[in-house]
Amino acid sequence: MRFANLYVRTAVLASLILAASACQTAKKPVSLLPPGSAPALKPAPPSSPTPAPVPQAAVPQPQEAPAQKPASPETASPVPAPVSDPVADLIARAEMEYQAGLANHQAGKIDEAKQNFDNALNALLSSNLDVRSDERLEKEFDRVVAGVNGLYPGGTSADAGSSQDAQQKSEPAPIDTTNEITPAADAGVKAKAQAEIKNTRSDLPLMMTDQVAGYITYFSGHGRGVFERAFARSGRYHDMIVSTFKQEGIPQDLIYLAQAESGFHPLAVSRVGARGIWQFMASRGRGYGLSHNMWVDDRQDPEKSTHAAARHLKDLYNQFGDWYLAMAAYNSGPGTVQAAVKRTGYADFWELYRRNVLPKETRNYVPIILAVTIMAKNPSQYGLDDVVMDRPADYDTVTITYPVDLRLVAECVNSTSSELQDLNPSLLRLTTPRDGKFELHIPAGTKDQYETAMNSIPRDMRLWWRYHTVHSGDTLASLARNYHTTTKSISEANHLDGTELEADAKLVIPVAPGKHPMSDTATYARRITRYKVHAGDTVETVAENFGVSPQMLRRWNGIHGDSLRGRKVLALHLPISPTAHEGEVASTRTKSKHPGTAAKPTETAVTKPPATKSALIEREEIAQAPVVRHKVKSGETLYSIANAYRTTVAALKRDNRNVAVIRPGMILVVQSPR
Repeated sequence: MRFANLYVRTAVLASLILAASACQTAKKPVSLLPPGSAPALKPAPPSSPTPAPVPQAAVPQPQEAPAQKPASPETASPVPAPVSDPVADLIARAEMEYQAGLANHQAGKIDEAKQNFDNALNALLSSNLDVRSDERLEKEFDRVVAGVNGLYPGGTSADAGSSQDAQQKSEPAPIDTTNEITPAADAGVKAKAQAEIKNTRSDLPLMMTDQVAGYITYFSGHGRGVFERAFARSGRYHDMIVSTFKQEGIPQDLIYLAQAESGFHPLAVSRVGARGIWQFMASRGRGYGLSHNMWVDDRQDPEKSTHAAARHLKDLYNQFGDWYLAMAAYNSGPGTVQAAVKRTGYADFWELYRRNVLPKETRNYVPIILAVTIMAKNPSQYGLDDVVMDRPADYDTVTITYPVDLRLVAECVNSTSSELQDLNPSLLRLTTPRDGKFELHIPAGTKDQYETAMNSIPRDMRLWWRYHTVHSGDTLASLARNYHTTTKSISEANHLDGTELEADAKLVIPVAPGKHPMSDTATYARRITRYKVHAGDTVETVAENFGVSPQMLRRWNGIHGDSLRGRKVLALHLPISPTAHEGEVASTRTKSKHPGTAAKPTETAVTKPPATKSALIEREEIAQAPVVRHKVKSGETLYSIANAYRTTVAALKRDNRNVAVIRPGMILVVQSPR
């Protein structure tokens, strides 16, 4: 009996030990598996594929827990936490903002879209991860930059997009808005237009349909402002376009295709990236000789793009034998129209329209052009006689083989950089191309003046040197200080015997590369340009190639010294045209070595690199300077700023072009007493 009891006790003890051992084994975590292949908690149905083998330790024994009973928290295997990937997380954040920007842009919410795109780029560049450190980051950065640049070549800055003074900024193409609507026809408008067609002379076939009448109704009502602005602007290019079309042997009334597409604006950009008066996509433009690089975009050159459009339309007519189909193919591509013709067997635009085999924007495209043509050729019937037509721009052409800064050109011919950009819309920057020939347009009658002035400036210094007209009060010392050069350099360049300067005299100002005063170097696009570093590159050489100062290039990339060893990519901001509202100047906050030099109120920067000095140091510098630039902060008023600098509101307004309303981020010039 004792033996039996001992045996029973031993068996019970052994069972307890085994049970405890099994319990501990069940609590051990299984080996890590990818999240997508974790074992299911419920048995798979018979029709399901056989599940992957599960580690034995993770399977409850039948005698311990029924199969149909759900596992308890104590016995279930813990699900491994996902491994964090900082690069993937950063890309996901940037991609989310980028996609939101595309959606907002498509919906016409331009300001929201620009903010989304800025957020995407800032997320990639302001993180602790270097863009060049991971191939995935590089690809994402390239993709986002390419996409944003395609939509907003002038930058995504709100200043650049809304300024009244900006000359080199993109404008939304009118065709995007018009193509989205299909207005209903008005019976009276249709009848009137039908009668007008009979007396309208046109080298295009004109047909009246409900669709055409609907757009005439639209342009006579809600769309009248768009129509009138484009109609007025056509005066600037009408003679040139008609002459080109006549020379190429195509209908001259195809000029109204440009009015519908771009409103005759050379800087018009569509939502898909078509550009210029004739709205060429980059690939199609290259096929007709319109080059595009970081300096020049020929799609924005009115004359070159007009010749290209004439040849393209002629080729499309030769392919389809019908001007309506040629226009449709101009919009959606010859392949799309050819496929519709092949599918239906009809080489007739209106038949393709009725069968709904063309994209919506193409179906609307031809009626829009016909409506514009009928109205433009009958101005009296549509109340257009009072529209003041723009006059063609008169200019001289100088063929140059060297790079030159438009600000220098402006000084040489008594013009402005804005006027020069208006005469040269193909220029993407404030400088002409570094290589090759460029036909520079300058105000009419100034060619000799330009060449005389330019002969006094070395070819390799025409991006840097300046040309100054002496004003009352100018001295060699003040000019040297303002232009960051020396009195000796100015005297030697101009062969001056003494220090006296005659009013209205012309002086060449030799400025060392990268040493422009703040008013020159502070004008940068907010858009980021990415440059891949090549062997032999230095900070100085890259800065010179892009027309920026070495100091700013170092600041944007956290570089000390001149070496780029170990660097694969640089982020920089290209110079752009002035884009300030009256009285508003946006600054890079870089401190001038000469605090007495004030920034010109018409020259701006729409990028805001992070400050390198504390607010206390900035305030100390401001306190020492008789002329300072103050960045408006949230909550400040003209009165509070005037009190802070011991001046008056009237003085602030006087020194800032009578500014009446200030906003955070604006820069005010302040004459502060010592």
